[in-house]
Order: sequence, then C-alpha cells, then structure tokens
Amino acid sequence: MFDLRVRFFNPLWRRVLTVAVALGWAAVELASGNPGWAMLFGAAGAWSGYILLLTWVPVTEKDNDDD
Repeated sequence: MFDLRVRFFNPLWRRVLTVAVALGWAAVELASGNPGWAMLFGAAGAWSGYILLLTWVPVTEKDNDDD
C-alpha cells in the first residue's frame, strides 16, 4: 500500500499525531452520519497505528537511500 517507513516519522510525536488525526476524523465522520467514510478513516488510523506505533523501527539515512 503506502510505505510509512521513512525518516519523517522517526519522532514519536509525528507518529502519534498521524494516528490521532486519522482516528479523530473517523469519529467526526461517524458523528456526522457517514459510516462509510468513518470505516475508511478508521481503517487508515488502525493500519497506520499498527505500522507507526506497534511495529516501528527507527529509519536511518542509510535505510532510505533508494531515492
């Protein structure tokens, strides 16, 4: 899907904020009566939370040289 293993996400606050925004927007959509969009953003938040918070390994400059 998307490769979130980039140096940009090394600081913890960026990872937490990314997950919180996605899950927060899912809550907004659900409160607005849009369950389809809520499921989409909820899934994106859950997936990014798994990648960015549970399985995160810091990325070094050497790991990201394929650009």
